[in-house]
Amino acid sequence: MFHRRTLLASALASSLPWPAWAQSSTGSAGKNSLTLGMALEPPLLDPTVSAAAAIGEIVHYNLFETLTKITPEGTVLPLLAQRWEVAPDLKTFTFHLRQDAQFHNGQPLTADSVQFSFARAASSTSTNKDKALFAQLKVTAKDRFTVVIESAHSNPDLLFLLGQATAIIVEPQSAATNATAPVGTGPYRVQQWQKGSRLTLLAWPQWREAGRIALQRVTFRFIPDAAAQATALLAGDVDAFPRIGVRSVAQFQSDPRFQVLISGSRAKTILSINNTRPPLNDVRVRRALAAAIDRQAVITGAAEGFGVPIGSHYTPNAPGYIDTTGINPFNPERARQLLQEAGVTLPLKLHMTLPPTPYARQGGEVIAAQLAQVGVQVQLINVEWAQWLSQTYGAKQYDLTLISHVEPLDLGNYAKPDYYWGYQSSRFNALYARIQASANPEERLQLLADAQRLLAEDCVNVFLYQPQWITIAKTGLRGLWRDMPIAVNDLSSLGWA
Repeated sequence: MFHRRTLLASALASSLPWPAWAQSSTGSAGKNSLTLGMALEPPLLDPTVSAAAAIGEIVHYNLFETLTKITPEGTVLPLLAQRWEVAPDLKTFTFHLRQDAQFHNGQPLTADSVQFSFARAASSTSTNKDKALFAQLKVTAKDRFTVVIESAHSNPDLLFLLGQATAIIVEPQSAATNATAPVGTGPYRVQQWQKGSRLTLLAWPQWREAGRIALQRVTFRFIPDAAAQATALLAGDVDAFPRIGVRSVAQFQSDPRFQVLISGSRAKTILSINNTRPPLNDVRVRRALAAAIDRQAVITGAAEGFGVPIGSHYTPNAPGYIDTTGINPFNPERARQLLQEAGVTLPLKLHMTLPPTPYARQGGEVIAAQLAQVGVQVQLINVEWAQWLSQTYGAKQYDLTLISHVEPLDLGNYAKPDYYWGYQSSRFNALYARIQASANPEERLQLLADAQRLLAEDCVNVFLYQPQWITIAKTGLRGLWRDMPIAVNDLSSLGWA
């Protein structure tokens, strides 16, 4: 994804004035604490070892920091890197680090820290989901506070990618235990984690800009059930619920005690298909599943209408987007015909694993009912998040699963031979290699369009909709992200009016 504005970021952004409410640690309402709701509990606290987005929702920009910082608008600003230079061929990036950053254990941030972090992410034992990216980077510590990163190919997205949770900078001596005892350079540290219930962060007094932090204590409560999420807000048990389940939006929109933010996302909610299992390894069967599913009905049933139909693994607000929803349109009769052409004996019996999020549990019921109309009988299997990560995503033990991929730049997953949907395409691999190699913006956008068409034609998965994230919060809370190109809860921007 090409971001022209990414290359224009200036170190001046790090000195932007803070709003008046952030000048005091207590705010004008006399409050310096916050309780946030989350649908999923993270399995651990190191985003470089697990793909669970819930990890970054707690630690990204709060406990751990990155060289760059992604804004709600999708632009990139300085964070641990004060400034940078980019070579014209978009292959060499020189970063000048802050000299006042230190880790929670007192160790200074240096170029060696960056070199260690990215070497760790690229190592043979790495489980970083962006391992392939880091394997293409040569990182050199030019001096104590200067890092030169050379990419194997032109990469206009690198500044954005280095602001994601997989690119956090870790301290070498403590990196091995970050999953349970995270040590970063961010403004917060973990106070307590009550598994299955809540996790509490405390502001770190030694952070380089500690005086700008309005919230001294932040508690994350884990509430997967949509009805319970609404109840917790109404009862005052949580102050805000970013990316909430959307069954109760109307009652909050008419309640003056609350503010409701409806934001765009780069997420893709899809019916993932295990392409390695017969008869799902037949494109005609995958197309039949897509033809049997009414995207708009799924959006209504799973997301209360808060979504935009998509036909490929790409969202309408992303550069190079093309509308591919017409490649596999809703057509139950066509679905039956395709199954017959593929020689499938009906009823075709499949399993669908559903993680605990409301959109998955609700959407799974809608999809199963639609597939039943064309002779596909789906057994729904509800699993907890840790089980989904280990068995569905990790061990690939599934036929179908309903899931949202929230990463904004993840087309490359379709070029990974061992990724959980098992897609193997030399055509796509060659096309994605051209996307990576192109430094020409117009050519790159055209190649991205070609990639979208190919994924839709191969019907790798049933591409359903782009979610619209709903945040419900008390009216006095300020600094919430209105748009969410990445799934984070940036606590440094929050405070009470």
